[in-house]
Amino acid sequence: MRPREFALRMLAAVCAAGLCGAALQAQRSAGRKPATHTVTIDGAQFSPTAIEVKAGDTVIWVNKDILAHTATSTSGGFDSKVIESGKTWKFVARKKGDFPYLCSFHPMKGRLKVR
Repeated sequence: MRPREFALRMLAAVCAAGLCGAALQAQRSAGRKPATHTVTIDGAQFSPTAIEVKAGDTVIWVNKDILAHTATSTSGGFDSKVIESGKTWKFVARKKGDFPYLCSFHPMKGRLKVR
């Protein structure tokens, strides 16, 4: 039996067992490269206010405001410490969950959802 024929038969067997969707999803996930997302801080606001990313993705907070800010998870998931004006902070989202966050200095709120 040729390798291509073998692969097709195996795929047919997996699909017949009702696992085709799971097998294809696993294959897609394995080949997925992590993405980078940006949250801008300007005018004492996070933009976007809510962001959804996948585990392994990087989120970069860019402070374009004249004041220093933080991106501090209220559930303890992450803490940027001080992000000075004109500076950035990177975070690799490894843990799945819903992470509301705020600025420790100003009344600003955001939400990071990691799937």
